[in-house]
Amino acid sequence: MRALAETVRRRSAEERPAVLARPVAEQGFGPKRPADALIVDADGSCHGTLYRGAFDAELAAEAAALTASGRTARVHAVAVHDEEVRRARLTCGGQAEVLLQALHTVPARWWELLAEGVDAALVTRLDPERGEAVSTVVVPGRADAGPRIPAAAAEQARRLLDRHRAGRETLVTEDGLLLVEACPAVPYLIVVGDGELAELLRAQAALLDWRVTVTADTDRVRSLVAELPAAACLVVLSHEPDTDVPCLEAALTAGAPYVGALGSRHTQDRRAAALRARGVTDAVLSRVHGPIGLDIGARTPAETALAICAEVLAELR
Repeated sequence: MRALAETVRRRSAEERPAVLARPVAEQGFGPKRPADALIVDADGSCHGTLYRGAFDAELAAEAAALTASGRTARVHAVAVHDEEVRRARLTCGGQAEVLLQALHTVPARWWELLAEGVDAALVTRLDPERGEAVSTVVVPGRADAGPRIPAAAAEQARRLLDRHRAGRETLVTEDGLLLVEACPAVPYLIVVGDGELAELLRAQAALLDWRVTVTADTDRVRSLVAELPAAACLVVLSHEPDTDVPCLEAALTAGAPYVGALGSRHTQDRRAAALRARGVTDAVLSRVHGPIGLDIGARTPAETALAICAEVLAELR
């Protein structure tokens, strides 16, 4: 879904109708990106990805029918099996119910937040019989204008975002059927130090679609963890006291979801003593991962980078 934000921005000045398609229920298909979605233009062209394009033509036809009907939403069932699975290069077959919603009924604020890469959720009330859908943006700690959101939906959005994992769930409430979609802040790996391991961490983060910065500038680190408290994941490779201690302090103070530091027991003890001298409590110090990385028996720099990113992912989950 986040990848569509730029597409929506480019076409914001245009008034052509378009339809947003994403699943409300699904079974099978194997591993997939939980936030995949598709935008279908009036001419049938598709932007984004959903089930590797297996249903693009079918959904384009349904989108055209929705636009012609004057309604703003409908749910369409799709299924793929056997030979179609191989042609679509899917892991396995499956079936889904896909919500087709007129793009203009999705708040522009939603796409702005996705482009910013921050925590955000979208709650959509569905009325299949009337062919309507009304969406409202939910931002943790902020009250965005929009239709009232049932407490159960707001709580579900918070739980999804707290898991730091994109996802969609439906709820049946007194207000009807609700689709809750969460797009948590994109993890931002901040690597303090340089060298081969730093570059391998950069490459591993890119494979995961994380943002990443490699720097030894303490002011830059302070700025990033202050701006991105829900996304900043600090990995300290530097063994320089003037660099590693203030960077660790900044991340711990900001409440960064992951803080890790490479180094021997002696180096870890030295950092801990310096942080205590700065007023950091033992309870806060316990959040620092060191030794760093999941214990997968890593020996090479590439394996170490994998172990570190795996630990970051496990902590976020």
